[in-house]
Amino acid sequence: MELFLTIFFGLCLFFPLLHLIHCTPWFQEEDEIVKRNPAFEKGISILVPSFNEAGIIKTSITSMKSLDYKNFEVVYINDGSTDETFSILHSHLHLKPSAKLSIGKLTHQDVKKVYQSSFYPNIYVVDKVNGGKADALNAGIEFASNELIVTLDADTVLTAPSLKVINEKFDNPEVVAAGGMVHVLQTKTNNPLKRLSLAGTQMLVRVQMLDFMKAFYVTKLSLARFQALAIISGAFGIFSKKVLIDVGGYRSSVGEDIDITLKIHRYIAKQKDKKVLLITQAIGYTELPETWKDLFKQRIRWQKSYIDCLVHFSSFLGKTVLTKTVSFFYIIESFFVGILAAYITAGFFVANAFLNMAFVFIGFIIVYLSYIFLFNFIYNLLALFQVKRYGFRFEKGDRIRLLNTVVFDVFVHRFITMYFVMYGSIAYFFNRDWKKVSRTGRKYEVESSSEITTYNQNVR
Repeated sequence: MELFLTIFFGLCLFFPLLHLIHCTPWFQEEDEIVKRNPAFEKGISILVPSFNEAGIIKTSITSMKSLDYKNFEVVYINDGSTDETFSILHSHLHLKPSAKLSIGKLTHQDVKKVYQSSFYPNIYVVDKVNGGKADALNAGIEFASNELIVTLDADTVLTAPSLKVINEKFDNPEVVAAGGMVHVLQTKTNNPLKRLSLAGTQMLVRVQMLDFMKAFYVTKLSLARFQALAIISGAFGIFSKKVLIDVGGYRSSVGEDIDITLKIHRYIAKQKDKKVLLITQAIGYTELPETWKDLFKQRIRWQKSYIDCLVHFSSFLGKTVLTKTVSFFYIIESFFVGILAAYITAGFFVANAFLNMAFVFIGFIIVYLSYIFLFNFIYNLLALFQVKRYGFRFEKGDRIRLLNTVVFDVFVHRFITMYFVMYGSIAYFFNRDWKKVSRTGRKYEVESSSEITTYNQNVR
């Protein structure tokens, strides 16, 4: 038992420490450093699945008008909305019927009609029967005209230079998919490429913001450098349209973002020199839940999606666990350390409470808790440092808010997250449905084209 505890503790320490080191500038990849100068702008199609998005869709439309790029189109997929989503799209875009045709490669629910904006000819709306997010994305791919596909949630706002950065990174023919960096919409300022603000945000939003910072600027950055990025966030993904068609599009599941990422990894496992990137200079902002009820729905869905893909891709992951880094980290780190560790830790607490365990186990619990508190504190500080290194600053009055958020995360939120992991992993086998997170209905300011500034890519 002592040997088991030692190995268990060692694994729990090894992977976070590995990411803490590997995300630093010493391990930057060539793709992060080399600046390319594309000869032309590749065509980009932005797909926005929209089901009952009346509370945020106007913000999305406004943000599309501020993008610093010429060769792009936007395709909103009205996926059977029962609220005012379609009427808002019509009133702000002045829609007219379009002759835009599908390519007939992917299956999806019936499309009622395709519309084009009279005000903005590069914006289209696909009005279809409800089929879920994956189905909506497949329909969007069918009607997309360009070689690159950007997928956004309806509550995601891109920063002005994002498409130019994407065009630069995809100038490398080896790149077939990528994820953008996602920040929290509630922290967005009028200088979204440099400043963040916690003013007016509640603790629940702040602690989620901290989670996003750790996920994108530490863990995902490290995994991308290992070519092991297993989740391209559904809030901001970038793909080669050809590859999306080749892998059969999206599978209707509880976790379409993990599913499509693993499909692409399975696809490029048979190819030479193809890769998936994390583009740190492409920044998007997405709205986060502001109630515990909505946070619970979101995190349980995330955990169900992980288990769903673990089951669905078990053959690929099992066969390549020792040959492909994405499989190794998905199984060894995410499953054994990320999920089983939660059950083991909880088991020790329960056993100690009811069985009066031996001193060695009590000692382990004390050491393990000390590790959780100290290591998570260090992890949070590094994440904040990483965000600063990539050019972002918080408002001066946010220092106390940040400190309070770190303390809350270390002593409270970590254990709530553990509950989400445990509950979601079991709930998947009983109920694979998921409930949509409510939008806040808040109106967000989006910089106009006259306020677009050139992004400073000199990372400190």
